[in-house]
Amino acid sequence: MTDAMMSLRTLLEKSSDADLLREMVGFAAQRLMELEVESLTGAAHGERSPERINHRNGYRDRIWETRAGAVELRIPKLRKSSYFPGFLEPRRLAEKALAAVVQEAYVHGVSTRSVDDLVKAMGMTGISKSQVSRLCSEIDDKIAAFLDRPLEGDWPYLWLDATYVKVRTSGRIVSAAVIVAVAVSSDGRREVLGMTIGASEAEPSGSSSCARWPGAACAASSW
Repeated sequence: MTDAMMSLRTLLEKSSDADLLREMVGFAAQRLMELEVESLTGAAHGERSPERINHRNGYRDRIWETRAGAVELRIPKLRKSSYFPGFLEPRRLAEKALAAVVQEAYVHGVSTRSVDDLVKAMGMTGISKSQVSRLCSEIDDKIAAFLDRPLEGDWPYLWLDATYVKVRTSGRIVSAAVIVAVAVSSDGRREVLGMTIGASEAEPSGSSSCARWPGAACAASSW
């Protein structure tokens, strides 16, 4: 499944929406820092709490060079002691783990277990189960907003193709087709319009997928 997910990432990077992965990596990293600092201070940002043990003291800007591109981060500062996110340490492959979570959310929704594993991979501590669930919901909401975005202009060509990944269904591991819709606009722009999961890339699945992206002609490949 890893190779298939990497091929999806490559496809995204080649489209006109190549900044989606970079933006989502930045969003997830920023939210994880906020949640970690929340546990270090004993209270959420701006919250009055008898459990508070420290206060925030603004931010410092930092550029994080990732394989998805340069990500602008705002690292929280504390009044007492200092804070530096562990995922910025040299040689830590944090952005690879972040990209994997974003890809998972893009295809079928991110799981709390995936984010739990991500937090461990990034060397972060003190993030509760409820905070993990909140972050999952935020990531899914942002991905859903991207996938449901309105398409402007004319898209005369639509290619549908599938890559196969292993998924768990009813307690069994089965092969499922991740059907990718790639369109070309009248001015020559190529864009990934979306993805859907199907049993195969056979004709019935392809026909139903065409209906998901009205306004674009179906020029299905590899059917």
